Amino acid sequence: MNRIKEVLKEKHLTQTWLATELGKSYNMVNSYVQNRRQPSIEMLYEIAELLRTDPRELLVIKKKKLNVNKHTS
Repeated sequence: MNRIKEVLKEKHLTQTWLATELGKSYNMVNSYVQNRRQPSIEMLYEIAELLRTDPRELLVIKKKKLNVNKHTS
C-alpha cells in the first residue's frame, strides 16, 4: 500500500501532473494512486523526488499482530 494519493493532495498536485513528470500514462499513475498496482522501488524513489518527500513517506507500513499464546505445562 502507498500514500501517493494523500501526498499529492497535501502538495496540491494532480495525477496528470505526476504522469507528465514521470513520462507515464495517466492510467498507470492512477493505478498507483488507487493502490491497484504498486510502483517499483525505483519508481517510488522517482515519485518521492518529484514530490520532494522522503520515499518512506509514500509507504504504508502494516504492523503484524504478534499472536503469542504461551502454553504452560
